[in-house]
Amino acid sequence: MSKQEWTFQREDLIYMKSIGISEEEVRHQIDILKGPPQYIKILRPCTLGDGIIKIKEDEFSLYLKYQEEASREGRFIKFVPASGASSRMFDFLYRIYKQGSVPSKEEIRRRALQGDKEASAFLTFQEGIRRFAFYEDLKNHLSVKGFQLEKLIEENQWDKILNYLLMDCGLNYGNLPKGLLKFHRYPSGERTAFEEHLVEAVHTICDQRGICRLHFTLPLEYEKSFYKFWEMKRPEYEKEFQVHFEVTFSFQESSTHTIAVDEENRPVRDRDGKLIFRPGGHGALLKNLEQLNGDLVYIKNIDNVLPDRLKEYTIFWEKVLGGFLINAQKTINQYLKKLTHETEYREILEEISIFIKDKLCFSLPQTFSQWRLKKRKDFLFNLLNRPIRVCGMVKNEGEPGGGPFWVQERDGSLSLQIVEGAQVDTQSPEQKAIWASSSHFNPVDIICSVRDFEGNPFCLKEFANRDAMIISKKSINGQDVKSLEHPGLWNGGMARWITFFIEVPNITFNPVKTINDLLRAEHQT
Repeated sequence: MSKQEWTFQREDLIYMKSIGISEEEVRHQIDILKGPPQYIKILRPCTLGDGIIKIKEDEFSLYLKYQEEASREGRFIKFVPASGASSRMFDFLYRIYKQGSVPSKEEIRRRALQGDKEASAFLTFQEGIRRFAFYEDLKNHLSVKGFQLEKLIEENQWDKILNYLLMDCGLNYGNLPKGLLKFHRYPSGERTAFEEHLVEAVHTICDQRGICRLHFTLPLEYEKSFYKFWEMKRPEYEKEFQVHFEVTFSFQESSTHTIAVDEENRPVRDRDGKLIFRPGGHGALLKNLEQLNGDLVYIKNIDNVLPDRLKEYTIFWEKVLGGFLINAQKTINQYLKKLTHETEYREILEEISIFIKDKLCFSLPQTFSQWRLKKRKDFLFNLLNRPIRVCGMVKNEGEPGGGPFWVQERDGSLSLQIVEGAQVDTQSPEQKAIWASSSHFNPVDIICSVRDFEGNPFCLKEFANRDAMIISKKSINGQDVKSLEHPGLWNGGMARWITFFIEVPNITFNPVKTINDLLRAEHQT
């Protein structure tokens, strides 16, 4: 539909202005949605020795030393995207619940034996319910309502159990953010995912004054819940660990939302006739990351936490990754400083060129050696003067999500990128085969340097690939709609960063994507 075939009403323009989006931006989004998907071209997956680095044991002590020195100086902050709702964790339970009458356990078992995945998942949930950290809360809540949880289990009244687990008449776990769900059980009590990140931070980023800095992005509607929970828990954790937490929160700004359209690319409206805008994905958090005004930033998903008995592995590798970053940053900053001095850069251009090609995996133009001296200097300076990210990569064991690849850019150069499936044209047999051959997986275990060699914060959007927007398809009130997701925070959002991929052990990656993941041995205390 062309721009002339429809117009926005005055109320539409007022609403756009209220959420910080211009009509021009909305029309630009619709134009993108009209067009074909903008796929990237992957050449090959990154593997050990070809894009992925395996750190040698004799290097550990140096990296640990660098990380601990920077930690004492207070250079670190932890950035945790925690905006996502937990609803997807409970998908199979919702489907069971909405059936009204829950089948008998014998029927569920029969379906599971026949290969019904939903029945198999529900059977696992039923048999493991007493091992969840929220079990006692559910039991107590039902008791207040006049029910005995054990009796409900015995009588197969799972409709009542699911009602009080998922809905706001009970624990409301189907709607709460993941950060507020109880993940692990200890003799002293239970911990939410939010609390586990606090404990992890104590052992990785605490400075010499005992200050731990963390930042969480939140869903706006749960702002008060998080603040209330944090204020309740803060004295307990500061007393236990003898530290002071500086915890801050931010929200995905409405100005980063994107318009929803139908299959004919017409803007979709809600039942009151108001235009529907959807959150623009985790790539919209690039602005939150920049506004943090940090120095060295750990980025980790809210649901990737381990109980205390396994934390030593995570803590060790967090420190190694941090030290590796600092070591790389030292070298890069030294080169940048020399390039700013006329008397020093002439003799070192060849050394920097080799470093950029061999260590940073940047391609230099074929005619580079023929350029004038100043042009070569400026080119190398611009390649080095950008944010740095060190990304842990685990061996691919079938988890859904992105991975490390060599990507061919539009100018023909190669770059290291974290690629999501939605960015790849899987209709192409060649691209599909390359995608399927990936040996490693991105667990979102990233440490970033977001200041330049003079200590000034980078403007992060300048190093993003704006073309890497993803067309997302959802269902709203039974209607299929399309909307855009901004270039992913660690995908297109960091496409122009200096990138290092480091292999880390799989034990450091234990996400909770479904409620049954909490029954895995790694999450049992």
